[in-house]
Amino acid sequence: MGIRILKAGMLTTVQDLGRTGYQSQGFPVSGVMDRRSFTIANLLIDNPENEPVLEFTLIGPTLEFTADTIIAITGGDFQPTINGEAAPMYTALYIHKGDILKFGSALTGSRGYISFSCYLQIPVVMGSRCTNMKCSIGGFKGRQLQDGDYISFRIKRKYLRYFLSRKLNLNEFDQEEALLRVVMGPQDDRFTKEGIATFLSEEYTVTSDFDRMGCRLEGPFIASKNGSDIISDGIALGSVQVPSHGKPIILLADRQTTGGYAKIATVASVDIPKLVQRKTDHKIRFKAITVQEAQALYREELEEFNEMRKKIHRPCREVLECRQTAKRVRRLFEA
Repeated sequence: MGIRILKAGMLTTVQDLGRTGYQSQGFPVSGVMDRRSFTIANLLIDNPENEPVLEFTLIGPTLEFTADTIIAITGGDFQPTINGEAAPMYTALYIHKGDILKFGSALTGSRGYISFSCYLQIPVVMGSRCTNMKCSIGGFKGRQLQDGDYISFRIKRKYLRYFLSRKLNLNEFDQEEALLRVVMGPQDDRFTKEGIATFLSEEYTVTSDFDRMGCRLEGPFIASKNGSDIISDGIALGSVQVPSHGKPIILLADRQTTGGYAKIATVASVDIPKLVQRKTDHKIRFKAITVQEAQALYREELEEFNEMRKKIHRPCREVLECRQTAKRVRRLFEA
């Protein structure tokens, strides 16, 4: 019992929050590109917070289900359908054995996510089920999914309380320009005042050189003092490298563990989803914030997730209205 991949889409992989603790040995963290969409997908169906999902890019997959389950679809709008009928996003959906879930190309955003209440049968490798394609480990056979692949479910879970309440009204990726808040450093002292002013005031464009490893931007030259080569050091998610050509590169999930170019800034974690849901030719601007402000933004997002949990764990308003109507009708008959 599980899912059969009828069409794999452009880049569909199994991902969770990543493989931590192995960067010192040269293994990238990997994991989902858009942690917000990933978190909401699992939240909607009460999955563990690190339960793996399917992540797909630009063109989505077509899946056949061989067992009943419940799913949630988040991220960009890939025009999902179930048996040819439009399927809502950010909603818990009951899927029957034999149903066909199909996605098209992304209308908004560029990456989509599917969570499964029955959990995907994927082995744990070095503490994670995520796919690292560069090292060919984790996920489904260490690679992206292909037509004809089959993934089994680990458990049987076909019931969720408050099922009709499990929907959120979210539309997050319809704008073409994104403002990314960044914490300056750790090597911003390698750049001139003019270079930093350029970085924080000018507009940059997403190029086609954009994958799970990083996003290269096109725009005004960022001037350094004496070149941007440094002794290689560790790279965090969202590091903004500026090589000698003076154009920023933002490093993402499959980033290398170390690098030898100066990092002018690091994108706040809450804004990474804005970037990874951009497409070629979309515009990017940067705004400097403090570490404390970045931490406050992170806490605000955690509180937002808690509010979402509360919302989906309340009886649906329509159900309450039906119950109230039933009570009124019953009182009329009793009178």
